Formats: sequence, structure tokens, C-alpha cells
Amino acid sequence: MSRTATRLETLDSENVPLPSGTEVTPRVDRVVGDRQVSQGAVGRVVGRNGDTYEVEIAGVGRARYRRDELLPRKAGQLRYASRREAAWRALYPCVILETVVGSRAWGLATEGSDTDLRGAFVAPFSWSSGIAGAPEELVSADGSATYWEIGKLVRQAIRADPNTLETLFVSSATPRDEMGEWLLAERDAFVSRAIYGSFARYALSQLKKLRHSLRLADNRELVLDWLRAEPGLSLDVVAGRLAVAANVEAPSAADAALLSKEYVKQLYHSLHDRGFLPSADFAALASFARNGGRAPELPRELRPKNAYNLLRLLATALEWLRTGTAAFEVEEPLRSRLLAIKAGEVSLPDVLAEADALTPELEIARQASALPERPDLARADALLRRIRTEAARRHLSGAEGPWGTGAAPPPDVVWEDQT
Repeated sequence: MSRTATRLETLDSENVPLPSGTEVTPRVDRVVGDRQVSQGAVGRVVGRNGDTYEVEIAGVGRARYRRDELLPRKAGQLRYASRREAAWRALYPCVILETVVGSRAWGLATEGSDTDLRGAFVAPFSWSSGIAGAPEELVSADGSATYWEIGKLVRQAIRADPNTLETLFVSSATPRDEMGEWLLAERDAFVSRAIYGSFARYALSQLKKLRHSLRLADNRELVLDWLRAEPGLSLDVVAGRLAVAANVEAPSAADAALLSKEYVKQLYHSLHDRGFLPSADFAALASFARNGGRAPELPRELRPKNAYNLLRLLATALEWLRTGTAAFEVEEPLRSRLLAIKAGEVSLPDVLAEADALTPELEIARQASALPERPDLARADALLRRIRTEAARRHLSGAEGPWGTGAAPPPDVVWEDQT
């Protein structure tokens, strides 16, 4: 057992909002279709509407519960949820920049698109000067809004993180304080040819993984057939067979087997997340096969619409390298093509082929780009120091507002046992 210093409010297990992904157990029985879900079943939070939570129940489907009808399975999850909610309530007034991001910023929103927000906040001096330090991000209970503490945002921007640069450069970026205005005024300091690596190389690596996963997914029913016929097969044996059957491209047979093993793991994690397996492990997959389970439709990560964002990233990087100007809103004809991909009207192999065609253009654009080789570290450092100094000044001078007289007091520092 170890003990660490942390800031933690008193826990109320029945009222702490539960983030998406939290494993829970219902405290009441519920009927889902023709199935009864008994209290104590295992589920995972997948959505929230007010005080009503949508929970994916393993092997059953989705059911709705009030917050007081659910309990987190693990104490650690409750502590995490409590800290997250307490930080949100205390520090949301300290947001200095807010941006609408995602499909609505790219001009690719459809009727069912969510509105996602990102931005930056500056912790009050009293939060950032103690033992525990301020949280590095604020996340809303439904996961639709994320705000990074200014230090984290600057470090991410220096690395040309795509999400961070999008937050700074899309047209909807709106300062909520003078410090947010300073941040936008200096955002060019973060721009460099490093976007080739963070945007393009990242997208290409993810598309390569999709290509491997797609080839393996075409054989997922074969995996279930093997487990159905030979229940005693191990994960390593199945992975080795799959590497041969799918003709996986890799430097060696061992590497091919390793890639195949990762796919089998993805398969049982995906089936668990979708409620087909009671647990995310190989034993549950084997039991599913023995009981006659069949492969459902392609997992979410292999649907064509989930590749359209990677193709968009490549196009954004290409335009930025060529022109020196950030353009996150997609224009025609690419916009119509991406919407078709998002709607599932283009096959994943075709999307991968289009991405491959951009690869040589990206390298040419990188070599010819007028963008600086690296971000302006001195400007970024001066910006961060200016903002930190301003937050401290407001605290010390007793200025009005969330960094001065209106600052939320930091939670008490207590010992937290970790087992």
C-alpha cells in the first residue's frame, strides 16, 4: 500500500456525476426488451441526459437509470469522478478561451452531430502554489467539453498537437478574459513544420493500423470457428493461425503473430464494450464462441466514417504546409467526399487508397514549406509567464473575479491510501 497527498472532497456515492466509461452496478432491477436486468449486474456508462444515465449492460444491451440507482464498481472510480466534478464546479469560471471544435468547426456537421467544446483555463494562484497542484484539465460530466490548464495547453501546442492547434486556430475560438486574448495573439508562435509529424504522420500511422485491422477483421468469424471447434486453444495459438490466414505483413513471423494477437484483443474488447461479452478477456471470447455466438457487424473503429477524420487531418496538414495558413473548415470538393465517407457511402479500402495517394504530396509540401522548422519557444515561454504572472497579480492585489476575491478555495490536502 502507498499513500499520496491529494485534494479530495468528501465522497457522496449517490450524487457524484459519473463520466462516460465508468463501470457501474445497478441498485434496482430493470427490464430491457424481454430481458430482466437484476441489481448487481455489470454495466458501463455510455451517455447522460440530465440525471438519467444510459448504461450498456454486458450481454443485454442498453438501459436507463437515475443517478441514485447506480453505484460505481470500484472506489477509485468514485474518487476520480468526485475530483473531476469538484474541479469543474470550482474552476470553470477560470476558463479564458472557449472553442467549438469537431465536425461543427470543420463544416462537416450533420443533423445528429454533437457540439464539442475545448479551451483553456488558468488556475488561481492559490490552486497552483500548493503541494498537490491544480488539475491539468477540466472535463464536463458528459465529456462534451474539455479545458486544459494553460501550462498543459502550451506544452501540447509546442508539440503541434492537432487538437490543441485546432482549439487555437478555428474561427470559433472566443476569449473569455484578457488572458485569452493574449493567447490568441501569440498562437502563431506554435506553428511550424512539426505539423507534418503531428498531423500527417500520425494520420498515416493510424490508417496503416486500420488497414491491418481490416484485413484481420475479415477473418473474425474464422477466429470464432476455431474457438468453437477447439475450446482449449490459447490466445497465442489463435494469433499464430490468424497471422497465416490473414497473410499479415510484418518484418517477421513473430511480428505478424503479435499484430494478430493485438487484433484478437481488440475483438474481445469491442465485443465487451458492445455488450456481447461479460468481461473483456480471451476466456469470455472463447465462451461466446462455444455458445454459438456469431461475429456482429464490423466494430465501430473499422467503419468507414471513422476514417474520414484521418483523411481530413492529412488534407489540413497539406494545405497548411503549402500555404502557411491554417484552414480547418473543409471546402469543396473535399467536403462532399468526406461527408460521403462519414455516411458510410465509401468503403474503407477506398479511403485508405485515397490517403496513400496524399503521402508523396505531403513530403513535397513539407520540404517546400515556408513554415519555420520549429515553434518559437521563447515566445511561448514569455506568453506562459505573462499569464501566470497576471493570475498571481490578481490574487495578490485582491482583484475582483475568479483569480482574486472570487477565487474558489482549493480543497484541503489529505492523504489518500492507494492499494
